[in-house]
Amino acid sequence: MQPAMVTPLVGTDPRLIQYVRLSFSNEYTTIGTQTTNYGNGRGAGVIAANRFEFDWMIPPYIQHNSSAADGFGDTSLSAKYRIASGDAKHGNFEISSLLSHCFATGSHKNGALTDSFTPTVAAVRDFGRFAFISSASGVLPTGKIAAQGRTVNWHEVAQMHAAKHVWFEVENNASYYFAGSHDGKMQNFVTPSAFYVLRRKDWKPTHSVAVFACGMQIATSGFHTYNHNLISEVRILF
Repeated sequence: MQPAMVTPLVGTDPRLIQYVRLSFSNEYTTIGTQTTNYGNGRGAGVIAANRFEFDWMIPPYIQHNSSAADGFGDTSLSAKYRIASGDAKHGNFEISSLLSHCFATGSHKNGALTDSFTPTVAAVRDFGRFAFISSASGVLPTGKIAAQGRTVNWHEVAQMHAAKHVWFEVENNASYYFAGSHDGKMQNFVTPSAFYVLRRKDWKPTHSVAVFACGMQIATSGFHTYNHNLISEVRILF
């Protein structure tokens, strides 16, 4: 029993889903250098015991197109717990908590200096053709705090079911930095996206089979480490 929506392109999905996500992103740094990310921190997830979801985000391959060395990034594992939920007949909402552990496996400085934990709280409220999602999280490194700092993230999402197979959304993704090289700064992105959703006729309306997604992160804050991040994604759900 959970709302019929699609997983946000960037933000957290409060629902429990089983999936494989194949993602690709292409962004530009503040000096115009192109960075391509094959994998984009996505992976696969499975549901266990009705209230839990476990995810593995595979190490992405990062191509800098500059003097920086290309290589694989970090990998991470996460666990999601469904606190409460209801379908269209029972409130059309969901509230979940998550805990992720990022392992500093990146090669050639393509990852974090140390491991980190990220606790998250996420919620969604569905109003038929419209859905609103909100999540808050904090990135807590296990060491070298003076160099890495800590980050608080706040994501807001508005979705619209525009047609039988088509969804649109706009995300607002804000990050606040404490300590580290970005101490006291904030960066914000607005991300318009579109989704094409395929379903099986014999499945319930909430059971999509494949989702094709595309969107772009556009910096709206004076400080930002990258801009015009074009994200393309294919999802298989089961």
